[in-house]
Amino acid sequence: MCGITGFWDFRHAKGKEENVKIVCAMSDELASRGPDASGFWQDDSDGLFLGHRRLSIIDLSEHGAQPMVSSSQKYVITYNGEIFNASELRSELSRNGVSFRGYSDTEVILEACEQWGVEKACQKFNGMFAFALWSRNEKKLYLVRDRIGIKPLYWGIQKNILFFSSELKSLKKHPLWTPTLSSEGLGLYLKFNYIRAPHTIYKNMFKVNPGCYIEIDAEGHSKEIPFWKLSDHFIQKKEHASMTPEMHQEFLESLLKDSVKRRMVSDVPIGAFLSGGIDSSLVTALMQESSSTPVKTFSIGFEETSYDEAPYAKAIARHLNTDHHELYLNAQDALNIIPSLSHMYDEPFADASQIPTFLVSQLSRGEVTVTLSGDGGDELFLGYDRYQIGKKLYNYQKFIPTPLKKFLGKSLKSLSVSQWDHILNMMPNRYQSSNLSEKAYKLSDVLEAQTPLDFFQSLVSIWDDPTRILTSPLENPPSLYPPETLSFLEDPLRLQSYGDLKTYLPECILTKVDRASMSIGLEARVPLLDYRIVEYAAGLPSSLKLSHGETKYPLRKILSKYVPSTLIDRPKKGFSIPLGTWLRGPLRDWAESLLSQNALSEDTLFKPEIIRSTWEDHLSGKANFEYKLWGILMFQQWRKSSASTFLQR
Repeated sequence: MCGITGFWDFRHAKGKEENVKIVCAMSDELASRGPDASGFWQDDSDGLFLGHRRLSIIDLSEHGAQPMVSSSQKYVITYNGEIFNASELRSELSRNGVSFRGYSDTEVILEACEQWGVEKACQKFNGMFAFALWSRNEKKLYLVRDRIGIKPLYWGIQKNILFFSSELKSLKKHPLWTPTLSSEGLGLYLKFNYIRAPHTIYKNMFKVNPGCYIEIDAEGHSKEIPFWKLSDHFIQKKEHASMTPEMHQEFLESLLKDSVKRRMVSDVPIGAFLSGGIDSSLVTALMQESSSTPVKTFSIGFEETSYDEAPYAKAIARHLNTDHHELYLNAQDALNIIPSLSHMYDEPFADASQIPTFLVSQLSRGEVTVTLSGDGGDELFLGYDRYQIGKKLYNYQKFIPTPLKKFLGKSLKSLSVSQWDHILNMMPNRYQSSNLSEKAYKLSDVLEAQTPLDFFQSLVSIWDDPTRILTSPLENPPSLYPPETLSFLEDPLRLQSYGDLKTYLPECILTKVDRASMSIGLEARVPLLDYRIVEYAAGLPSSLKLSHGETKYPLRKILSKYVPSTLIDRPKKGFSIPLGTWLRGPLRDWAESLLSQNALSEDTLFKPEIIRSTWEDHLSGKANFEYKLWGILMFQQWRKSSASTFLQR
C-alpha cells in the first residue's frame, strides 16, 4: 500500500527544479502511507510530475520501486493498492511475449494497460487500487479508482494545473493550489456526516468515482469513463433461480475461501481485525483454516458493557486458536486521538468509530504490516437493522394519514433519553439495541418525508435539513442516492443495499478504515469486497440474504461450520463508542470550546442558536443528539486546523 500524488502544469508556470521540490514535498505529506521509500518522476517537457511513497508489501526489492516506467518506455505509473490476481495476469502477459524485471503487481498493471488498454485491463484486475497512468505517446493522464472505491483518489484542475493525490493534505504543498469551501460539499457533510463521491469539501476538487477512470488530455479536457457498474449486477440472474440455498452457500463459501487466500499473500507479517461479529469472525475463521500457525487477531473493548464486544471476540479467538490481542478504550484515549483526526482525514468526517478504528489499527501495527477486515458484509448481505426497519416503515407509512404521521413523530420526540433507556431495559434481550432513543428520534424525522427517495434518505440523514443550521441557502439540496437508485424501489431492501454500496461503504466505512490504517503504515485488506463476491451477492434475491428472521443468512450458515452459534447469536451492537455519554462527561469541556457562541459565529456559516439548543438538550438528557453534535464538532475542529479559504456564502 502506498501514497500517490502529482500535478500536470499545462502552462509550465514554474521551473524544473522548483517543480521537483514541490512534488517531493507533496509526496512527503503522504509519508505515513508509505514509510519505506519515496520516489518521483518528471516529464519536464510536458509539465508532468509524479510522486510516490512506498509501503513495501510485495517484492521488497528495488524492482518494485515507483513511479515505474513500462518496458517499452511508453507508460509511467504511480500506484496505490494490491492486485490479488497479479500472478495469473503475469502468466497471461508472459505468454503474449511480455518480459518482467521483478514480481511486483505494479509492473503487471503497467504491462496490462499497455497490452489491453486501460478499460479492459481494469476489468481484469481483482484488487483494490488507485493509480495515475501517464501515456507518453498520447500525452494523456489516466486517473483510476477500483470498482468498490476501497482506495481513495482526489483530483481537480485549478489555474491551469491538474492536481491529484491519495489524500488532500499533499496538495497543500503546491503553492498554486487554492482550497475554497464547497457549498455542495458542506451540505452533503452536514446531512450525512461524510461527503459522497465525486464531491469533496473543496470547490473544484473531486473524488474519482468507484469503478471509473478520468482521462485528461494536454488541453486540460477531462472525461469520466466507467469500466464497471454495480447496477449491472443488481439484476437477479436466471441461473440463481435453479439453485437451492445450500448450493448458494456452497458457491459463496468457495468464493470466500479463495478471496481470503489471495489476500493472505504477503512478504510481511499479516493479521486480522476481530470484532466478534459475523463478518470479521468469518474472515478470521477462513484465515485460520488456511494458516499453519495461529493468526494474529486484534480487537478493541470498552468499559461500558452496552458497547463492549471484546469478550465475544476473545471467545471466538479462543475457539479458533488465534494469537489474540486486545485493548480497552476509555474517554481519555479518545481525547488523546481527537486532535489528530482533522489531519488524518483532511476534510470533515464524522463517524465516531474512527477513534476505535485508529486504535485497533495502531494495536495491529505493533505486530503486523497487513491486516484483513470484515467490512462490506452488512451492505452486501442486509446486515443493518435499518434495512428491515426501513422496509417495514415504508410499507406501513404509505397507509398512514399525514396528520397522524406528524402526531406520531412528535410523540416519539416527547420522551427523554432516560425514559427510552427505561423502555429498553424492559425489553427481552433479543429485541434490545443500543441508542434506542436516537433511533426513536430518527423515526420521527422519517415519518415527515414527502417522497420515497426522501424517506430512505431520511433514514440515514443526520441533519435532515441542513439549511436549518446554515446562515445561507445551499446551492443544491444534498442528495445521497444516485438517480438510478429509484429503479430498485420495488424492493426497499435492494434499494437500501445498493445505495449503501454506492455511497456509504466507499466514502464512509472504507474511508474510515483507509485513513486510520494508512496513518500508521498499516495495509487493510477487505476479502468480502472481492468483486466476484460483490457481483454474486448483488444478484441474490433479498429472501436469501434475510431468511428465517436472520440477517446475513448465508454468511451465518457458512460461519456455523467454524464457530458455534452460541458465540454469534446476539443483538448487533456495531463498532462505535459511548459518544453520547462521553459528551456529557469527559469530552464536555472539549466540545463546549467548539460549540460556544463565539466559536460557532466565527465564520458566519452556522446559526449558533440552533446548534446551542441542540447541545443543551443533549447535556440535559432531554434527547440524544450525539451524531448531530459529532458532525458539528468534527467540522469545527477541521475548520480550526485547516488553512482553508472559506467560500463567502
